[in-house]
Amino acid sequence: MNKKIMRRTLWSALVVAAIAATGGCHLLQELGEAPSDMEAARYTKLPYYRNGQFQSTESLPYYPERATGRGSSSWMRFVLPNPNAPEKPLPQVLLDKSSFPATPDAFSVYWLGHSSLIIELEGKRLAVDPVFGNAAPLPGIVRRFVAAPLKCGELPPLDYVLITHDHYDHLEYATVRALRDTNVRFIVPLGVGAHLRKWGIAAARIDELGWGETYRANDLTIAAERTIHYSGRTFDTRNKSLWTSYALRGEQFSIFISGDSGYGEHFRDIGAKHGPFDLAFIEIDGWNAGWPKTHLFPEEVIQAYRDIGARALVPVHWGVFDLARHPWDESIRLIADLAARAGDVKLLTPRMGEKLVPGQDTTNAWWESVK
Repeated sequence: MNKKIMRRTLWSALVVAAIAATGGCHLLQELGEAPSDMEAARYTKLPYYRNGQFQSTESLPYYPERATGRGSSSWMRFVLPNPNAPEKPLPQVLLDKSSFPATPDAFSVYWLGHSSLIIELEGKRLAVDPVFGNAAPLPGIVRRFVAAPLKCGELPPLDYVLITHDHYDHLEYATVRALRDTNVRFIVPLGVGAHLRKWGIAAARIDELGWGETYRANDLTIAAERTIHYSGRTFDTRNKSLWTSYALRGEQFSIFISGDSGYGEHFRDIGAKHGPFDLAFIEIDGWNAGWPKTHLFPEEVIQAYRDIGARALVPVHWGVFDLARHPWDESIRLIADLAARAGDVKLLTPRMGEKLVPGQDTTNAWWESVK
């Protein structure tokens, strides 16, 4: 009997050890990789790189005593009901590979939730910050309000993947691995290539851009520009890689992708340099008086839209992840109200997964039906 107990105990210990080892290996992969010393040495000539870190265009003040809104920021948030979550399932248009044309359209977009996009621009198909599952290194840390309308395995053929920065809600290990054996080219900020190479993407398929640098291919240009934000997948890798916005321009159409950013004069500079834009994807969620420069407040979203000279606005960075201390729909409600009162803002709010052809399609306030 004692031998049986010992054998069972030993086998149980081995199983636990194996699970722990597997989980540990997975976690190490999720964390990614910081740029090598040789790579970092090349950044030292940049005016926005000092003391081994990239520098934001403005400081990011943090005032925890001023933080507003509901929701716990302690470990209790993992077990308590979320007061900011939607009360009903969010409406979606479910997609698979057959939902996309064999030849990408001249100009159409699919918002997949949060900051994830598929853009079809003049015969090319681009994915922006594609995240289909988790927004943290381990499951359960950041809850999703809704599953993605498209599974990673159902992605259509892509020409480019654009990453704005390396935070978990913008750069997902599982998605990158799923694209490892394709021919898609990755356009990323400086330093983010180290993550991709660790995850199996060939260096020849990665183009890393600094602020003001441009990738060109035939009639498509992708320019990386400034934002006020930060980066890092661990405490040790904070600001070891850059964060960017993007200005896309084809022969006929132009698009602005804000990435994550606080408000600043860089929006006016981008508008003067690259505008006007036919469409702007601007982040709207996660603002708080406790961290006033990390994300855009609703009034700042409208001002940024005007600064860059956009003809239409699609709000992003909302509706999916439990990342903010305000209700899931507060930002979009405030933005819609400000746009309606302003009169000069063309607001487009597709459902997750809904195909949108700018200039042709209209959208509605679908979030109103969720209460």
